[in-house]
Amino acid sequence: MTTSFRMTLALLAVFAATGFAPVAAQTPSPAGAKVYFINLKDGDTVSSPFLVQFGLSGMGVAPAGVEKPNTGHHHLLIDTTMTAEQMKEPIPADDTHKHFGGGQTEAMVTLPEGKHTLQLLLADWTHIPHVPPVMSEPITITVR
Repeated sequence: MTTSFRMTLALLAVFAATGFAPVAAQTPSPAGAKVYFINLKDGDTVSSPFLVQFGLSGMGVAPAGVEKPNTGHHHLLIDTTMTAEQMKEPIPADDTHKHFGGGQTEAMVTLPEGKHTLQLLLADWTHIPHVPPVMSEPITITVR
């Protein structure tokens, strides 16, 4: 075993014993980058399922796992927000955090009737939001 490998194993043992996990570095976003809804606006009424088209300017789209400067992939936040601490970690994958890691730029979304908030958030190849975040304004829609 090499010395650097032993040191890595020792650090991993300390992390495991203390519950501490190193935080991955956040990827910078270029000035002026933005993400937005193409086909929806605040106050719209839709029927479920409905199409959501993701717009992006100032950056490119790349699938999750592909590390390429000034790129990311889309996430749709449904009826949720992200805290400052959560913005430093990989975005969870659940019913309120939809991942489009294949590089998709639109999706059919099914939601129950009622009011819902939607927000787009771009993340890097590891699902961690960029710094500064490339995030749309939240919109409220009504599903009928």
